[in-house]
Amino acid sequence: MSAVTERPSALLSDALAGLTAPRKTLPCKWLYDAEGTRLFEAITRLPEYYPTRTEIRILDQHGPEIARAVGPGAVVVEFGPGDGVKAVQLLEALEAPRAYLPVDIAAEWLDQVAERVEAASPTLPVRPVVADFTRPFDLPAHGGGSAARLGFFSGSTIGNFEPAEAVAFLARARTTLGPGGRLLLGADLVKGEAVLEAAYDDSAGVTAAFNLNLLTRLNREAGADFDIGGFLHKARWNPARERVEMHLVARHAQSVRLGGQTIRFAAGESIHTESSHKYRAEGLRALAAAAGWRDAAMWTDPDRLFSVWLLQG
Repeated sequence: MSAVTERPSALLSDALAGLTAPRKTLPCKWLYDAEGTRLFEAITRLPEYYPTRTEIRILDQHGPEIARAVGPGAVVVEFGPGDGVKAVQLLEALEAPRAYLPVDIAAEWLDQVAERVEAASPTLPVRPVVADFTRPFDLPAHGGGSAARLGFFSGSTIGNFEPAEAVAFLARARTTLGPGGRLLLGADLVKGEAVLEAAYDDSAGVTAAFNLNLLTRLNREAGADFDIGGFLHKARWNPARERVEMHLVARHAQSVRLGGQTIRFAAGESIHTESSHKYRAEGLRALAAAAGWRDAAMWTDPDRLFSVWLLQG
């Protein structure tokens, strides 16, 4: 009960901090309420959005190699499980996994993930964990004895963090997973600007609806009065930082009330809502090493669009 009551105040606090800064931002984790998660899953099925289908193909084609590298009896801890499709795929490939622990801030979405995994693996213990995995949290007892934990962080969600934040997350994950823990990590690779921008600004407008839903959420949960039609979605490739940036751009000068404050927008001013960093192999290795991990193996697709890494502490 306390987690539910605390979330609106955390949302308001984060929104006020970001929207009163000289360069307006909103943390991307708040994009994922129930509607945001539903829209994101729709994005993953769009023709322009290559990461999900490419990662699924890698997991399918290299599943036996991944299973041999991981070994039998792993307890799988998934950070941000999405719709559970990739978890089902991984669990089917692994040899005799002991348990599955999906971790997410959206409790309502975790129930659906648990149902999907339980339907596919009826004898496997499934224990959802409602937590913000960008912060320290405790895992429940899983009945796995001394079985090593395998973290699973797919979809290149690691790219949503700034480099220092990514290192901090990877270091926390290493602590959470404990001695002998490993991490199976999805990471998107650097490629042409046109492919990247199309993936984050699709012709059907689903990504735009996903981004704008954040303002709807602020209106509903934090008492803001955003005019949703007063903003438009924009995706930009930043070559210097090798990342795609998502912005909500004010169509005209306007003011918004939030938490007793008035926040003013000039015409064309934007809110930076998400960054999706793309990686080169040497950059990802350096990032992992800074958090105390070393890469044990890496798999990619023939076109080198995406990569899946097995990291070892």
